[in-house]
Amino acid sequence: MADIEKRRGLGRGLSALMADVAETQTVAEQGSAEQYVPIEQISPNPEQPRKRFDTEDLNDLANSIREKGVIQPLIVRRRENGSFEIVAGERRWRASQMAQLHQLPVIIREFTDVEVLEVAIIENIQRADLNSVEEAAGYRQLMDRFGHTQEKMAEALGKSRSHIANLLRLLNLPETVLEMVRKGDLSAGHARTLVTSDDPVKLANQIIAGGLSVRAAEALVKKAQSGDDAAPAKKARSSAEEKDADTRALEGDLSANLGLKVTLNHKPGQEAGQVVLSYKTMEELDEICRRLSAH
Repeated sequence: MADIEKRRGLGRGLSALMADVAETQTVAEQGSAEQYVPIEQISPNPEQPRKRFDTEDLNDLANSIREKGVIQPLIVRRRENGSFEIVAGERRWRASQMAQLHQLPVIIREFTDVEVLEVAIIENIQRADLNSVEEAAGYRQLMDRFGHTQEKMAEALGKSRSHIANLLRLLNLPETVLEMVRKGDLSAGHARTLVTSDDPVKLANQIIAGGLSVRAAEALVKKAQSGDDAAPAKKARSSAEEKDADTRALEGDLSANLGLKVTLNHKPGQEAGQVVLSYKTMEELDEICRRLSAH
């Protein structure tokens, strides 16, 4: 089944999926095509991209639900055991639990695993922005599980390829730094400057403590990479010897696609160069060997 979904790419396409969802919601607003299901028979999608739900926002929504009820039905799909899995509307489900509702209005749709994940990502992006790490994790799921390319996702989701590539780069950072982004202590822009750093956790703490701008963070990372004890001659090397923006962008794209740190050693004006793949565990080394021997 997974192989079939992988081969068919984006299936019906997100535009078709979201049109289907929008049509369902319009019918629901007219008071038909919905049914009520006991709340205990409904469970969230375990692969929902959103992992954090703001408590204050949920409290506000719960208060609204106590007063007016759930205005927009949840979209669910039926599971083999007769229960229901949420396709769209987990915030409403959580808030309804807080409001102590016993049943919820739902609309049952037939979605495949890939379509559920696609709808979950786009619904969150459109209605209540995912944090950058959650959004990147959603894109990574689409790539790893269903074989979607950055180009296909960009087209289907209405995002630029660079936006998706930049977010995917964040996943190369240590979990400590990713948690700072999830909490909002560190912006995605700040975090991207740390992707090529040897000690991103230390620099992230310095950025937060100093309240640095993204430009100042870039300068901090560059200074750390050059080394405070570097010889004057090394510090004074010309900008012509440094990597240009295109090379750095290509490094980022390769790193995002491979899930590994990739370094390009290419001197301007020359044809030859080196591609260096860095791994942190033996599992990552095994994955490199598997990919290189696949064809």
